[in-house]
Amino acid sequence: MKSLCVYCGSSLGRSPVFLEAAQALGAELLRKEIRLVYGGASVGIMGAIADTVLAGGGEVVGIIPESLADKEISHHGLTELLVVDSMHTRKAKMAEYSDGFVALAGGFGTLEELFETLTWAQLGFHQKPVGLLNVNGYYDHLIAFLQQAVDQQYLKDQHRNLLLASEQPDDLLQKMLSFQPVAGDKWIGASDI
Repeated sequence: MKSLCVYCGSSLGRSPVFLEAAQALGAELLRKEIRLVYGGASVGIMGAIADTVLAGGGEVVGIIPESLADKEISHHGLTELLVVDSMHTRKAKMAEYSDGFVALAGGFGTLEELFETLTWAQLGFHQKPVGLLNVNGYYDHLIAFLQQAVDQQYLKDQHRNLLLASEQPDDLLQKMLSFQPVAGDKWIGASDI
């Protein structure tokens, strides 16, 4: 894995543990010489992980829509900053530049990006690993919900297992590095719609 896309909040959140997790993941990316690809902002957890990787001499690619860059939240110290026309283009470029995806704590945008990436994996549009850094139980309820979707037969177990999770950055990256795509037919059945 040469590049990892990280989805995360433009806020620091209430607890400092989420900032510390972003910094720890950034440090782990440096150790493994993995380039960071992210949303291009200078604020919140997004800015913190970018600053950590940059401070350690790593590469950071930010991809931000014009409408957000114009609000002066884009990070101007990156290795590369791409300003694109829309959120759709941003997500496509992030996927193009990345060998895997991780979600840290965040809100609607983080979840939307995570689920779109998972859906693409389910449909076979990519075979890249997707992970959750589940710090302080932030995603416990989401993980439980996905199991309920399996139990109620709205999601196949093999597709549920496309989402890797850990509380520790090094463990999560190890899971991602050893990820094996689901073998066989990835087309969803009528019960998955």
